[in-house]
Amino acid sequence: MLQRESIALMRDLQSFEERAPVRNTSSTEIDATPAEVWALLSDLRGWQRWWPEHRVLELGETAPGERFRWRLGGVRISSRFAVVTEGRELTWSGVALGLYRAVDRNLVEPLPGGRTRLTISESLAGPLAGLLYPAAKLRAGHERFLHAIKKEAEK
Repeated sequence: MLQRESIALMRDLQSFEERAPVRNTSSTEIDATPAEVWALLSDLRGWQRWWPEHRVLELGETAPGERFRWRLGGVRISSRFAVVTEGRELTWSGVALGLYRAVDRNLVEPLPGGRTRLTISESLAGPLAGLLYPAAKLRAGHERFLHAIKKEAEK
């Protein structure tokens, strides 16, 4: 992806995040190094091993601009990586059911003692998004994901 396209995509995502009616940010501290957490986070095909709600349907390279398709529960999602900063950030945008758009931002932060903080931020918009998928439901999904990746990283 050209740098200019990447910058335009980031501006679009930031604007979307500010306007989206459903938003949540959740984080957890993990007794594993940032490299160990990043290895789990960036291996989307491997997520199914420790987070069975997720299944990759199509995935090429994990790089900005690259597209992937996946299923969360019974919902198929078409996504595109926006930011892939090795060991630090994995962000993508996605569309579900052709109506709902989301931006997912995952940040890996080193903590003292070789520990890691993983933070997920998601913004969601679409018809009646706040009624059909309120922030509490979004938060519950994030908490399940964070619990699962923490458990896997701390094995």
